[in-house]
Amino acid sequence: MKISHKRKVQFKLNKRVKATSPARQRPVKTQPVAAAKPAPAAAPAAAASISVSLTPKQQQVLDIVQANPEGINPKGIGLAAGQEDSKAASWATGALKKLTEEGVVERVQVASNKVIYKAC
Repeated sequence: MKISHKRKVQFKLNKRVKATSPARQRPVKTQPVAAAKPAPAAAPAAAASISVSLTPKQQQVLDIVQANPEGINPKGIGLAAGQEDSKAASWATGALKKLTEEGVVERVQVASNKVIYKAC
């Protein structure tokens, strides 16, 4: 690659970075929002909306975790779903991460490198 071409590419990249820097953007005016009071009937509605937004894979993983109340590791979830032994843990990890963020599944650290998942 020629040096002049490298310089042009670097110049374009730097130009693009400068244009998108936050210092050049206009500040957005925000209005203070009043604190919303939690409604007691909102909890069941939130649980229903979570189950609606799950993909089939996430729903399958959730069913497997709920079937094991004592907890189950990612490899066990993958094997219960019918995955190969070598791919079982990595297959379940993505869905477990999403379910943990949603608060449907609880992640429990058993040992320094051992984790099990339980339904909330």
